[in-house]
Amino acid sequence: MKLEKSKLIGDQTVQISGSKSISNRLLILEGLFSSIKIGNLSNSQDTQLLKKALSENTEVVDIHHAGTAMRFLTSYYSIQEGKTTVLTGSGRMKERPIKNLVNALRDLGAEIEYMENDGFPPLKITGKKITQTSVNVPANISSQFITSLLLIAGKLENGLEINLVGEVTSRSYIEMTLDILTKFGIRNSFEGNTIKVEPFHNNHSAEMHYEVESDWSSASYFYSICALGRKTIHLKSFYKESTQGDSAIAKIYEEFFGIKTTFSEDEHKVTLIPQPDFSFPEKIVLDMNNCPDIAQTLCVTAAALKIPFDISGLGTLRVKETDRLLALYNELKKLGTETEITDLTIKSVSFGESEDYISIKTYQDHRMAMSFAPFCLIKELHIEDEDVVEKSYPMFWEDLASITTH
Repeated sequence: MKLEKSKLIGDQTVQISGSKSISNRLLILEGLFSSIKIGNLSNSQDTQLLKKALSENTEVVDIHHAGTAMRFLTSYYSIQEGKTTVLTGSGRMKERPIKNLVNALRDLGAEIEYMENDGFPPLKITGKKITQTSVNVPANISSQFITSLLLIAGKLENGLEINLVGEVTSRSYIEMTLDILTKFGIRNSFEGNTIKVEPFHNNHSAEMHYEVESDWSSASYFYSICALGRKTIHLKSFYKESTQGDSAIAKIYEEFFGIKTTFSEDEHKVTLIPQPDFSFPEKIVLDMNNCPDIAQTLCVTAAALKIPFDISGLGTLRVKETDRLLALYNELKKLGTETEITDLTIKSVSFGESEDYISIKTYQDHRMAMSFAPFCLIKELHIEDEDVVEKSYPMFWEDLASITTH
């Protein structure tokens, strides 16, 4: 896809669909308890694949690239008594580790077999009744592994206690899950490194309605566009008191790029306002352990503005849709930005001129496509395999076109 050099049209409004993170959690709870009516469900491919898997009664479930669905369904199918499920996915999905989650479920008494390589999908899951009440889990693993366990915890007859061993990664995503459980009526606590979830007896006489907040991860690309285009943008269906970890984007972009966020409570609308005469920092130093999914966006914004950056807390990016740190290292070079990466960090080394013809590889990763797209406000570029955005934000290219002009 060719993105011509563009200008931002000021004062435009974008409606982003519901948060993928919240939608996926609610779909599992709906599958377990069936008393939720979900409004503003995410239209992302990940969410639609999860919804389809939950609605079909088939032995083989293929979730393609949907990592969240793989993790959440592993626990979900583990407690479907008497049902055997083969859970599989794309070639890349078969390279993404799931051993820590499978180990935790096995410790609780679940019956799960690896069908190809030890520690990786596909999985053969034989559903059974789980009565164990406590499990130890490494705290530095993907928060989705922990959330996967939390979502089934209320369905277990004795509830569940999870002891997190070590320093917690992506704590905000765990807290989001617990907040959703609380709103659903499932009692829980998170004290120190111990999470407790009480068994839930579904006594709701009427359906619960849950309106899903729009996705802050998707909003991050518009913060980048605003930072580069320096004109106001409005985004709909966002809440000031959000439980989404990626809502940190508002504070980060105000501090480092002068983008002030105002909230309209009655319309649930946020307005991104670039501050005039803002003095950009000499360097951005930031630990993004609690919001790693917006790191790519920030790195591209900083590279476009030639602001040195040193970002840490990115250990989970190595095992996402692609190795995101290596992908950033490769593609930022095309913008003229040399970086150094470790297993946990990325930092800029130098800024030069961008390539004459910029073609960004996306590595089957939706966030690579969308995080680099705002650079079209600086220079024309091409995005390879642009359809990858369907994973989380199918309307992204249309929404980008609606707020820019050539």
